[in-house]
Amino acid sequence: MYVSLPFNHVVALQADTGKLIWRYNHERLKNRAMCCGPANRGVAVSDGKVFMGTVDSRLLALDTKTGQKLWDVDVTLGEQGIQEDAASLGSQLSGQTDKQGGKLEVSGASGAGINMAPMVFDGKVMVGITGVGYGLHLDSPDPDAPLGAVVGIAGNYGRRGFMAAFDVDTGNLAWKFDTVPEKGWEGSFTKVTQDGVVLPRNIEQEKAAAAKYPDAWQYGGGSAWSTPAIDRENGILYFGTGNPSPQMEGSSRPGDNLYTASLVALDVRTGALKWHYQQVPHDQWGYDVASPPVLFTTRHKGQQTPAVGQAGKTGWFYVHNRITGELLFKSEAFVPQNNMFTLPTEAGNVIYPGVIGGSNWSPVSVDEKRRMVFIAGIHWPVKYQLHELKAKGNKPALKYSSMSPIEDGEKYGLLSAIHLDTGKLIWQHKVNAPLIGGVLSTATGLVLSGEGSGEFFALDAQTGQRVWQQDNSAGVNAPPISYEIKGKQYFAVAVGGNKLFGFKQGQTIKAWALKSQ
Repeated sequence: MYVSLPFNHVVALQADTGKLIWRYNHERLKNRAMCCGPANRGVAVSDGKVFMGTVDSRLLALDTKTGQKLWDVDVTLGEQGIQEDAASLGSQLSGQTDKQGGKLEVSGASGAGINMAPMVFDGKVMVGITGVGYGLHLDSPDPDAPLGAVVGIAGNYGRRGFMAAFDVDTGNLAWKFDTVPEKGWEGSFTKVTQDGVVLPRNIEQEKAAAAKYPDAWQYGGGSAWSTPAIDRENGILYFGTGNPSPQMEGSSRPGDNLYTASLVALDVRTGALKWHYQQVPHDQWGYDVASPPVLFTTRHKGQQTPAVGQAGKTGWFYVHNRITGELLFKSEAFVPQNNMFTLPTEAGNVIYPGVIGGSNWSPVSVDEKRRMVFIAGIHWPVKYQLHELKAKGNKPALKYSSMSPIEDGEKYGLLSAIHLDTGKLIWQHKVNAPLIGGVLSTATGLVLSGEGSGEFFALDAQTGQRVWQQDNSAGVNAPPISYEIKGKQYFAVAVGGNKLFGFKQGQTIKAWALKSQ
């Protein structure tokens, strides 16, 4: 068992005993600040190598038997992003009090790192970069509390993201797809999403402003947060892209901001674009396409159709023809929805799902036999608010927006079962805290996931009833896995918590074995 740890250390463990075989300690480049924390979502294992993307934007290959580093490439060639404006804005905000009376302490910056587990196919290892639309965050006064607020300010900071493929033996670049194109990034200036949602856009104003921002694509955002899915028969790679940059504030990036907030399909061997589906054009709400896509077959208009599905932060599960990209249907909402796609006000709009709602990084699990997909969801309302700083000294007045989780309101998690052919909700299992981790389903009819309180649990796939649970000393906020050794089946999960959501942190890998019948 190969496990990636915070800050990109890696351990190899005996999978039936947990005994340590080797440990790789990563030396992070000191001149690169982490854009998005030390989190890492796993490794890939193939061709006698363990592949890992790092928070300082490198791709490594380790020997599976010894942990020795075989090669190490800088996927961004040292270009971390344009941060000067973000740093200046952070300095302007920090320590001041806004019109609503709140003291501002700023963290976060645009940059480039890798959080996803790589994917290997046909002698190439694929990985994408994150953090390129990260912008600025306002800290909570309590260091152990969840993230305080996400800030939107117009300006030129960040960079555009990409997905790239590298040779498994040498680390040489094979192809690269930029998530924001140099030409055509403005799109068609649509006011209605492809699934019929009307957006509050002033198209005439955006078109008039377009000439002022011809280089907005350079700072365009579009992080790749989660591991792609690959249709090996048809040679297509699918991945989701993050929000445009600057986040939430759209005035300095007029247009649809292609290909951000989209599900993207590429030729896996060349990186050429096959199709894309933009869930939210000109996104101003932080609706990243973050949960990994999943492949299955759906029955559409009486025909078996190869499909790709993605659980959105919007609260819908989108199902596409995986060859053409056609949207076949979107599901019933798997989390409550209110005030979506409304703009911020001085008093503040309460929105859900918001920047942390719907389905975030958590992978879903498909059970084609029972015709279900299981989704870990988040209900956590946010306040979307306009702010203004008065001019002070040599610092000019500044307007900005924030999206803040409402701490004293109702928040919870929902594990939902949705029908693969109709998008109808079959059942939902409610837990006390937002679900941020992932789901595993088994052929025998178990659905496993974990809670921030430390509970690792199993549900009956048909009914959603809880049939087993195990308490742990920290939050279970990672996807579980299952494997078999010498005829015995195991379940394992990382018990590490999650600081962003305020869940108790830990440093344990735990495994359980099923009893023999």
